[in-house]
Amino acid sequence: MLKVSVIGNLGHDPEMRYSAAGQPFLRFNVASNYRTRTPEGEWQDKTEWVRVTVTGTRAESLSQYLKKGSRVYVDGRLEARPWTDQQGQLRAGLEVMANQVEFMSPRTDDGGTQQVRPTPSVTDERPGATKDTIQSAERDEGDLEDFPF
Repeated sequence: MLKVSVIGNLGHDPEMRYSAAGQPFLRFNVASNYRTRTPEGEWQDKTEWVRVTVTGTRAESLSQYLKKGSRVYVDGRLEARPWTDQQGQLRAGLEVMANQVEFMSPRTDDGGTQQVRPTPSVTDERPGATKDTIQSAERDEGDLEDFPF
């Protein structure tokens, strides 16, 4: 199994669909940003996009809360998905089949989420750790009791 963890922001509102058998599934794209150095030594910002699918009752619950810009943590398995392009060519892409989706954006008064840009933590030495991810990991489970999943 290829296990994957992704932290990023939704690029658009999630798309809720149902299979021919009536099984609900939710699809969305997550953008993750990082910086790298070019061969010339200059810093360059890059964005990677990851397609995520959530199935079952979790898909229906998440569709009510996730919005464009929501910051999420996704854990799941990597899977190849075939598709046909506009020219009729068979193609394949990688997709994360989510086992776990956690909110990292604070909720707003209207029940949606607002986008948050994390500030790197100076005191934490873990690679990629940010103030938001640390607070999310340390958060009390009681904060999530109002979510139906």
